[in-house]
Amino acid sequence: MLLLLVNRRMMMLGSPGFVSLLLLLLTFLHFSTIISAIRKDIGFVGIPFCRTTVQGRYLLSDDQGHVCDALSLDPKSRCCPDKGHKFSCQGCNLVSRCCNSYEFCVSCCLHPSRTHKEAATKVKLAKPVTAGTYASVFDYCAGRCRHNSESVLHENAYLSDFHHCFSLPSNASGSNHTPLETRLGGINVVIGRQGESCDSVCKSHGQSCVSNKLLLVASICLCGEFTYCGLKCDSMMKYMSCKGACLASMGTDQPAEVVDDAPRHLNPGACLYTRTESMLTCDGSHRHTRRLCPCA
Repeated sequence: MLLLLVNRRMMMLGSPGFVSLLLLLLTFLHFSTIISAIRKDIGFVGIPFCRTTVQGRYLLSDDQGHVCDALSLDPKSRCCPDKGHKFSCQGCNLVSRCCNSYEFCVSCCLHPSRTHKEAATKVKLAKPVTAGTYASVFDYCAGRCRHNSESVLHENAYLSDFHHCFSLPSNASGSNHTPLETRLGGINVVIGRQGESCDSVCKSHGQSCVSNKLLLVASICLCGEFTYCGLKCDSMMKYMSCKGACLASMGTDQPAEVVDDAPRHLNPGACLYTRTESMLTCDGSHRHTRRLCPCA
């Protein structure tokens, strides 16, 4: 049809007009070939966008598991540079799952092998039954590393420098049914010398005291023949003789055993424990007791 129209047009035009029309036709055919050769199945590549923590003064952690300083953050994607270690656990104790840095706590927590999405997204944001749950693993890690009552003393101080923790809370789904021995996996339970703190005890073994395991150590029972904290003492977990009794106490050196040569009013030979978690510290000591310490 196009050629028929061109032929009629040629009859109406002279030679110069014919040349112009021919050039126009060739140009049209050339660009039609180029346009038809363009692939239609290729779309624009989407620019990635990251969520980041905002708590740190100098460092940030993005939702991909990278840690960087604020100045190196990509202004368009809001992602850290894709270099260096991903899911870094720098300054973290992988046994206690506690870190001395908020950003590295989030980065370490984001590793799929350490935090499972199914479990993290079932954790409630607050204690009431009506409270919502975390929407993603990043939300869980960012929230859990920031707020953790297990690492606070008297609500205004931290038990230790490793106070950014990402372990599942004790009331999380399934955690109440975890055997105590399993929850102490990787923990070296050591009996200290008289008057020695757990910081000193663990340091002498080339390890560090795991503060958030102190209550758990007390719960597995110091005495083989007594019951307290609602748990029956297991003979396999017998660390101390506890000749006199297992007594509730309020000292910062708990759990501990009173030495035999202590004054009579201190109940020589008795084992002491506390149900108040905020009282437990790694640096606590008493000149008449030997502490039972969780080291890692």
